[in-house]
Amino acid sequence: MLRTLPRTRDYGLAARLAAVLAFTCVTAVAARLALPFEPVPFTLQPLAVLLAGLTLGARDGALSQLLYVALIASGLPVDSRGLGTAALFGPTGGYLIGFIAAAWVAGYLAESGARRLWRRWLAGVAGIAAIYLVGVPYLRLVTGLEWQAAWASGAALFLVPDLMKALIAAALAESGRALLLRYLN
Repeated sequence: MLRTLPRTRDYGLAARLAAVLAFTCVTAVAARLALPFEPVPFTLQPLAVLLAGLTLGARDGALSQLLYVALIASGLPVDSRGLGTAALFGPTGGYLIGFIAAAWVAGYLAESGARRLWRRWLAGVAGIAAIYLVGVPYLRLVTGLEWQAAWASGAALFLVPDLMKALIAAALAESGRALLLRYLN
């Protein structure tokens, strides 16, 4: 757990699970902060996903998002539109699955030495790319849009805000770790 922290102590299973669950909940709350664009809404979920990876590291960050997607798959309406399982088969399904990869990528790069803000930001940008790499082709598959239209409505529209979310996540990652340490110690 918290592989992005200096290894000064081992964290138990309960502490790891609490941190994973906390970021699962943060992602669910971020889903509700949405602007209803079509076919993909604008949410704060990418910020939560990147923050999970940058704060918890690759394994636990991805686990927090896997748990989030599992909650949706089980029918809980924690996605942005409150659809539950149906969200995984609609236009946003690929983005939801991409959250797992994004948290892992951002976390892995953070673990690999992203000690400076600009490096954490680049780790976040790589996470955003992972979301788009899964989300846009899935959007195209589900909606039948051409590649250019899928990119325009599923990525290009969100690119600048998502880059800003990556910067915010990079800036908040250190304080997020400090906050977790306070409650885990």
